[in-house]
Amino acid sequence: MQFAEVMAGTWRRAGRDQARPIRVALQATTDGLLRPLGTVSGTLSGSITVDGLVHDGKAVGSIEVSPLQHRRIGYTVDFTGTDGAAYRLDGWKSIDWGHARSTWTTLPVTITDAGGDIVGSGTLRFALGDLPRLARSVRLAPAAGDPAVLWARRWDGRGGRLEVWYDTFTDPATGTGFWLHHELVAPDGAAGAELRGWLAVFPPDAPPSWERFGPVTGPDVDAERGVLRIGAVTATVDVRRGRSTHSSWELRCTDTARPLLTFPAVAWRRELLPGAQIVPMPTARFTGSVTAGGRTWLLHGAPGAAARIYGHGSAERWAWLHADLGRGDVVEVVAAVPHRPGLRRLAPLPMVQLRLDGCDWPASPLVGAIGFRARLGLPRWEVRGRVGDRRLAVTVHQPPERCVAVDYHDPDGSTATCTNTERADATVVLERRVGGRWRLERRWELDASAHAEIGRRP
Repeated sequence: MQFAEVMAGTWRRAGRDQARPIRVALQATTDGLLRPLGTVSGTLSGSITVDGLVHDGKAVGSIEVSPLQHRRIGYTVDFTGTDGAAYRLDGWKSIDWGHARSTWTTLPVTITDAGGDIVGSGTLRFALGDLPRLARSVRLAPAAGDPAVLWARRWDGRGGRLEVWYDTFTDPATGTGFWLHHELVAPDGAAGAELRGWLAVFPPDAPPSWERFGPVTGPDVDAERGVLRIGAVTATVDVRRGRSTHSSWELRCTDTARPLLTFPAVAWRRELLPGAQIVPMPTARFTGSVTAGGRTWLLHGAPGAAARIYGHGSAERWAWLHADLGRGDVVEVVAAVPHRPGLRRLAPLPMVQLRLDGCDWPASPLVGAIGFRARLGLPRWEVRGRVGDRRLAVTVHQPPERCVAVDYHDPDGSTATCTNTERADATVVLERRVGGRWRLERRWELDASAHAEIGRRP
């Protein structure tokens, strides 16, 4: 199961009297259904602010829910301070059923350093006014799976299939965007497949450029070990390295967040749709180097994502957005029209996933798509809609001078053109209906840091 919880309070350094603010926003994913008479453990991810130690830092840890058996709910949260040191927040709610209201909402905590020495202590509290939000966040966890499993090859030897592995990320030091794309194309009615790809670079002080690598036949994909090779290019779930005529790269990819399912898990596993996209690493961080056009970028924790596509080929037309909103929040949008006879005149179906404070909305992207509408075009496109008591407006601007146009080749021999930029502008507005009126909940403005594309048939 999954649920999201926000707690705030104060803490004090050991030996000091001054109280400082502390806040955690955590998404819990348990390894089974909650059992009132037993114990269930799980993982935690989200953000943490401990005034004087960290501000909006990434938090990961574990939770133990045992309200009757052990009469406690235990939390362990690890984070890295602004000084680069590792810290741990540890505590538990001691459940007293005679005083359930206070004990269920109060979490005494201790903060220790990497050596186990106490840095300070404090108290976090859950506000009862947030109870409706907590209740809305409780759901059966989707079968997201291990990122390594989701990253592994899907192709089973059949013709008429397209499989894609792609990374997009932004260098925080220079604002340069990168797009590293690997794909496997198995033609209709033919045995075997071809592997190819490209690297595109989007510097803020020069026109974007891109270069292909491959193709190679084979394909050289080790499904068991999850290794993909395209000539001098090698990719695994956590390593990307390669070289082409004018480019080279050596990167390590890490992410502690759970995968983001833009399409339902069953659609990904069983090919229920002409194509599906998922994001095994939605808040990936890339570290290493990229050389292109005579320049070298040294990357340290460049934010981005590692995503996957599998299906029968590109859509008739589509739009895609990945936007890192900070603090572990992210929005992923795929709006597409199938490239199938009888379906090509349909309106784009927007699949939207917003991860906010560790909770994914809408709960079902396919059901939620009914409430969204997309207007696709260049240089500006948008997706708007409402699900439940929330509505979302996403506006994307892809300036022509920041874009590259790449031609795609499908298994059936048809082509499409993708206009991509890893330096798009985007505005994301989230509102909630309260008392019969729409009120602003969150707003994000991304200036040349969103990743976006529009795809069209000739």
